[in-house]
Amino acid sequence: MWIKKLSNDIDAKEYLQDLGVDSGGINILASKMKHHIFYIKDLHVGAANILKQDALSIGADLAVPRGTVTAKEKKVDAILMATQKQLVELSKKELAQPFGLKELAHELKVFSKSLMPKKVEVMGVINANDDSFFEKSRFQSRDALGKIEEMIGHGATIIDIGGVSSRPGSVAVAPEEELSRVKPIVDAIYEEKLYEKALFSIDSYEPQVISYVLERGFKIVNDITGLADDEVCKLCASYDATAVIMHMKGTPQDMQKDPVYDDVVLHVEEFFKERIEKAVKFGIKEIVLDVGIGFGKSLSHNLELIKNLEHFLHLGYPLLVGASRKSMIDKISSSEVKDRLAGTLALHLKAADNGAAIIRAHDVYEHIQALRVRDALK
Repeated sequence: MWIKKLSNDIDAKEYLQDLGVDSGGINILASKMKHHIFYIKDLHVGAANILKQDALSIGADLAVPRGTVTAKEKKVDAILMATQKQLVELSKKELAQPFGLKELAHELKVFSKSLMPKKVEVMGVINANDDSFFEKSRFQSRDALGKIEEMIGHGATIIDIGGVSSRPGSVAVAPEEELSRVKPIVDAIYEEKLYEKALFSIDSYEPQVISYVLERGFKIVNDITGLADDEVCKLCASYDATAVIMHMKGTPQDMQKDPVYDDVVLHVEEFFKERIEKAVKFGIKEIVLDVGIGFGKSLSHNLELIKNLEHFLHLGYPLLVGASRKSMIDKISSSEVKDRLAGTLALHLKAADNGAAIIRAHDVYEHIQALRVRDALK
């Protein structure tokens, strides 16, 4: 006899199938192998005591502060620990309970249905401006075609084209200037019909620019303002384009001036809910959510979002993460932009493990290779 500890990252169903488990029992057993941890804030103390007992009765648990059982405080924070199977059972149990537990039950049910993406796509970055923070991503006119073909050949399924830098402290330009920068590349993509080989995204929030590229085969609008402009919403809906809703606190000119949040994860979630509702009202069918790494966030905010990315899966939309060569890496391990590839890969692989469906990257070949190795390990 021997024993081997298995990772929590294994494909539970595959292991159970290889073991020869009856097909009817695979889903049941797999649900016992997936674990959830929830931080619950401002829970009524009565609800905490009920939830604690109900959790224990099915093998789950609830961590509560000392004095909860004697109702020392009216509201308490708690941490719920449960398997997938227990989470489903608990969400049913609490439907009949008072003190706000019915509402909590509905939320737990939604979380229990959240699914990790089956694959992770890579979005390659092409900049048509000469002030982008990473020099090797800058291209002009048809010079970009070779790089685009190379990225597609390496495995990028999406190419993101931008004409204005959004790095901290960058200066905004007129829509006409932005269009003049991206137009030669967009026209060349259209002439060569490269849109038949990959999806093309425009990194812009200017209706004039967005309208031009959507007419020429682009299918994605990557809006750092998160659909602030109604005209952008109308264009996405009329062209049936996918809208990438990104969170940004402030503007590129002031976003990094001491950003503060009570809870960055919950703040970004509320922003997403508001903008998703707006997008749906305008008739936008395809939505991608981007937590906006580096856009109005400190290092701790960025790390918190990547570590807790799975939280946003319950909203029901694919998640995009773009931490490629960003300054947060320099804050962890002093480095220049040209030396941040290793840090980028570490951040993006963790993001993929935590639910990202799209990784926006300057270095496509290295990301495709890293993701393939990651998939092999899983």
